[in-house]
Amino acid sequence: RLVESGGGLVYAGGSLRLSCVASGMITSEFNPRDWAWFSQAPGKQRKLVASIRDSRTTNYADSVKGRFTISRDNSRKKVYLQMNSLKPEDTATYYCNTVKESLEWGQGTQVTVSS
Repeated sequence: RLVESGGGLVYAGGSLRLSCVASGMITSEFNPRDWAWFSQAPGKQRKLVASIRDSRTTNYADSVKGRFTISRDNSRKKVYLQMNSLKPEDTATYYCNTVKESLEWGQGTQVTVSS
């Protein structure tokens, strides 16, 4: 089960740190997987924002490069998304999942950026 947290309401230029824990998953199941954060704005399709293969290999959507940083803690089965210099267009519900979207989606965490 994926549980996201850390969202909230911030002004443009602010920061948030999202967390996702893969509860119920043992580390031998968590560690080999490539993980990602996705965002879904109202009325739009869910899209991949950032992914992480191991501690060094990361990829980002062009819209967040230089502003967001994805990381993982294998021992705690957690994935993080540090979001800096937030913009109103970042407003969305954020979800984590494997890159292949192989797990049941969690409830997500709402990020609202006000101008």
